[in-house]
Amino acid sequence: MTDFYFLVPVALGLGLLGLFAFMWSLRNDQYEDLQGSAERILLDDSDRPISG
Repeated sequence: MTDFYFLVPVALGLGLLGLFAFMWSLRNDQYEDLQGSAERILLDDSDRPISG
């Protein structure tokens, strides 16, 4: 039973930490350009057109 009193605050603390991390990522526009990041992984630097 004493483990219960220890694990519940730990679980709530980790949940709040995850929530704050998610809110931080939303405020800092981490999810702004999801499609561009997905396509950027597939391209090599040599595949990009040379400008200039």
